[in-house]
Amino acid sequence: MLDLEFAQASDCGRVRDHNEDYLGYVLPEAPEQEYSRGWLFALADGVGGQEKGEVASRTAVETLLAGFRRAARGEQLRSLLPRLVQAANEKVFETGLTCRPGGAAIATTLVACALRFDRVVVSHVGDSRCYSIRHGHATALTRDHTRVGEHAHFGLIPARDAAAAENRHVLTRSLGNGMFVGVDTSDHQVLSGDVLLLCSDGLYGAIPASEMAHIVTRNTDLSAAARELIAAANENDGSDNVSVQLIRLRSVERVGMYRGRPYKLA
Repeated sequence: MLDLEFAQASDCGRVRDHNEDYLGYVLPEAPEQEYSRGWLFALADGVGGQEKGEVASRTAVETLLAGFRRAARGEQLRSLLPRLVQAANEKVFETGLTCRPGGAAIATTLVACALRFDRVVVSHVGDSRCYSIRHGHATALTRDHTRVGEHAHFGLIPARDAAAAENRHVLTRSLGNGMFVGVDTSDHQVLSGDVLLLCSDGLYGAIPASEMAHIVTRNTDLSAAARELIAAANENDGSDNVSVQLIRLRSVERVGMYRGRPYKLA
């Protein structure tokens, strides 16, 4: 059986007067749902400079969570999660059209991870990130959908230059700009003791991944770790909303799959 604990926190930062980030999760309500559905965590960051960023982020997360709750028993997370992100995109786009006469341009990033057995599936659009922290080291499981991020991915600029580029926040993809969006999805094995960290750019833009890993690893209390991450981001920068979700895997159940059905591995 997969056993986990989690914590989350969000803050306006030191400059902005309202929070355009939104977080949510779905937990199994019964042991049967742990096997048939699993856990879902999601974080969205409303795009700055456009109207109603907080509406876009909340709409995206709530649509995703509702779809996960309605999903068929045993549906593969690898196909389910990107389908639900597409549905969230459509809902944000439609919400923008109905916000006011003539429509309002609203958009948001979205990163989500779903866990079942010993696997995590991560889907994302935009530059909100998911990290895996294992043995004190943080590894990014997502790739930023930004101009600078795309250039770094294809080796056009060094990664160290990408992190400091002035236009590093210019998105190439976000939810709400059209009826369809490209969703990146990946599937990873998780081990006991791993911590998954979902965050908006207000966190990783203020403190390096190594410091995030250090804070999480030295805190046995995930709520304390989340608060310390927020405080460090505000201390180092504080110019943006900052949000974080932390999921620690206390134990995992190793399984294999045969014709879509899981079986326990020795």
